Amino acid sequence: MMHLYPICICILVSSIWTSVGVNAEEEECPSMADAGSLQQTQLIQRLTHVCRYDRLERPFEYDSDGKRLPIVVKTRIYVYFLQNLNSDLLQFKMHALLQLRFQDKRLAYKAFNRSDNILGQKHLSERLWLPHIFFANERESSILGTDEKDVLTSLSPEGNVIISTRMQASLYCWMNFQKFPFDQQFCSTVLESWMYNTSDLILEWEPHTPISFDPEMRLTEYNMAQFWHNTTIVESDGDNLRHGAFAGNYSSLSFTVNLKREIGFYLLDYYLPSMMIVAISWVSFWLQADASPPRIMLGTSTMLSFITLSSSQSKNLPKVSYIKVSEVWFLGCTFFIFGSLVEFAFVNTIWRRKENIELKKVNSKYIIKSTLTPRPARRQIGGSLSNESRARSCSSLDNIVSSTESVRNGNGTVNQGFNNYLTVHPNLPIIRTECAEADTVSICSARTNNDHIVDVDKDKKDTPPTFTTMTPQEIAMWIDRRSRFLFPAMFLAFNALYWTFVYVL
Repeated sequence: MMHLYPICICILVSSIWTSVGVNAEEEECPSMADAGSLQQTQLIQRLTHVCRYDRLERPFEYDSDGKRLPIVVKTRIYVYFLQNLNSDLLQFKMHALLQLRFQDKRLAYKAFNRSDNILGQKHLSERLWLPHIFFANERESSILGTDEKDVLTSLSPEGNVIISTRMQASLYCWMNFQKFPFDQQFCSTVLESWMYNTSDLILEWEPHTPISFDPEMRLTEYNMAQFWHNTTIVESDGDNLRHGAFAGNYSSLSFTVNLKREIGFYLLDYYLPSMMIVAISWVSFWLQADASPPRIMLGTSTMLSFITLSSSQSKNLPKVSYIKVSEVWFLGCTFFIFGSLVEFAFVNTIWRRKENIELKKVNSKYIIKSTLTPRPARRQIGGSLSNESRARSCSSLDNIVSSTESVRNGNGTVNQGFNNYLTVHPNLPIIRTECAEADTVSICSARTNNDHIVDVDKDKKDTPPTFTTMTPQEIAMWIDRRSRFLFPAMFLAFNALYWTFVYVL
């Protein structure tokens, strides 16, 4: 009896150890025999138990030759908010729903007589293997709201996993402003695989409507003309560290939107006001040339107003080295405002001259030439009347009376004209001349104070040219009158060239 007692003790301990080992094994790898009657949480816990499922290992699939194939992840994006482009930072903000779909046969439970889909939030996705996808051109990104309500996980009986995530991202977009504000921008969203190269994971767009936009989405400054999507391969090596230290080819997806800028705001708030400012600067042409304070104030105020207007619309643009279309308009309008100031300085300088100016003809060529290089004295006109002195004059401006003669009367008084003086020796006869030029012959009749008429016929080539005398005030008024029509005509021509260039470009 004493010998049987240790044997019984050993058998009892062995049986207890065996039962404990069986229970431990059952707890370590739970059975799927009653999977049809389990709750969804219990079913997921058993399917993703460490004895059956490793969330660090990607789903496996083999071909007919037994070669392991890469997993294919189908992608779809639904954009329900797209913010206007931030031109200064070269980025835009997007709110979207990103959906990833792939098949993991380790999670299939159709064989356990269950046909209902399993839906969960982030706590379900944390138990599953997920592809590592990131935005390659992101500045920052985050999941909207709380983690629980903005991540939806769906699992089908065949093992199809769908991960839907509401997220926001600020994405980089290179912009070209040469045609601003008539530009159009092409902004892309690039998704890449982060951990797995093409031998392990391939990204593909969904075959039906991979990119969709909220029909209620509106942009204030831009109009989305079109969009398209691409599938590419990105090569990573030792020099390109966008994927860390991992080298290889990585799958990449991208979609691009074409955004055209709406010009209505710039027409009403920039172009029309700038036209009005330029037109206001022309008011100085109706003021007298010696009215320095109002003309200077008008020119400087319009110049400062236009510079303020231009700086306000360009302060949000990056400082680029090339010339924009808006800057061409700015330079053109500045030229016309500055030209009105230069015109005032020119006519004011002429107005203050004391000497009369002699012109061969009253036209733009001779007036401008004579004002820029005035003759110091009136040209002496020689003639065949060597024993007589004569004075000649013609009218200067249309509808402007300008006296260019001074005649001494018998009583010694002098009839003076408008800032025009001519001295005649008292002992010489007074001669009034009237000239009529024919094609080849110049006929002049001269009447002396003794009423003796002398007729002179001579070929035109031997007759000295006839000169006209204009006062500085008359020339200044003449330039102002021409400027009233010249500046608007040049500005209309500039407008025609500018808008033609914009639409052709």
